[in-house]
Amino acid sequence: QVQLVESGGGLVQAGGSLRLSCVASGRTFSNYAMGWFRQAPGKEREFVAAISWSGDRTYYGRTVKDRFTISRDNAKNTVYLQMNSLKFEDTAVYYCAADKIPTMTRISVLYWGQGTQVTVSS
Repeated sequence: QVQLVESGGGLVQAGGSLRLSCVASGRTFSNYAMGWFRQAPGKEREFVAAISWSGDRTYYGRTVKDRFTISRDNAKNTVYLQMNSLKFEDTAVYYCAADKIPTMTRISVLYWGQGTQVTVSS
């Protein structure tokens, strides 16, 4: 089992920035690819970003590419999501995810965090 705990969500004005963190415990963190998904009210959970276990490969959803950056620190068992140039439509609950491979989907994810709310005011 892997336990994932997110933090860093909050309220921010459009154009602002936030950094989300996700701390993992349980099985060896560096064995897993890590990712972020988000879910807005009434919408399906969508892929945001993912990173390979070594950090050498990253993947981004089309709507966040060039604005968001995913990174990880295996020594701290932590994955980060730096979100810049935030837009109203980025408002959602953001979930940390762990999977065997970075090309993860909401179906393949092995472990989920409890989520952290990000609200962007227009």
